[in-house]
Amino acid sequence: MVKVLHIQRDGNYHTIKEVVTSVQLTLKSRKDYVHGDNSDIIPTDTIKNTVHVLAKFRGLNNIETLAMNICEHFLSSFNHVTRVHVYVEEVPWKRFEKDGVKHVHAFILTPTGTHFCEVEQMRGESPVIHAGIKDLKVLKTTQSGFEGFIKDQFTTLSEVKDRCFATQVYCKWRYHQNKDVDFDATWRTVWDIVLAKFAGPYDKGEYSPSVQKTLYDIQVLSLSQIPEV
Repeated sequence: MVKVLHIQRDGNYHTIKEVVTSVQLTLKSRKDYVHGDNSDIIPTDTIKNTVHVLAKFRGLNNIETLAMNICEHFLSSFNHVTRVHVYVEEVPWKRFEKDGVKHVHAFILTPTGTHFCEVEQMRGESPVIHAGIKDLKVLKTTQSGFEGFIKDQFTTLSEVKDRCFATQVYCKWRYHQNKDVDFDATWRTVWDIVLAKFAGPYDKGEYSPSVQKTLYDIQVLSLSQIPEV
């Protein structure tokens, strides 16, 4: 795993983005495995340095673009690389803020969902881009039930009309295009939809008859509102 902390300094006002990256390369040959011949191997230290250089000189506006830049670099630089798979997740830092005043250079970790992406590109093909949300923990104390399920000799679970609903959300989607996409805005839209369909209106909530139905509602609303997914 390669860690990168990118700091943009505009005078005394600093903006940060920290990411954790994993890069996997597939080569044409297997001679390193079969014969112990390392002549085609790109060292992991080189991969680490490449990620740092690309983040520094191409910027780190969003993790999807960073992942595509990494894929493009290794495919264009090494003819014996046939496939690149890149995983990136963003550390959820948030700027200190009090009474509407934002701190110029201090941040706090706010684990309200981690933004991650996976980009895979084969030689001669366009990149395939997935993104998602993980580690998003949510709970509501009512407006959830579970009834009408199959019961057999091993079932001990009772039907319930009113229960607590607590879960950890893992949500993943695929982009069908990679140009003219605001990846961060799309991620935030999905995040908002997940919370809206889980919680419902703030004054009364929304009933969930099952986890499956809530998941389906999130998927339908996301696909209807986000054309690039």
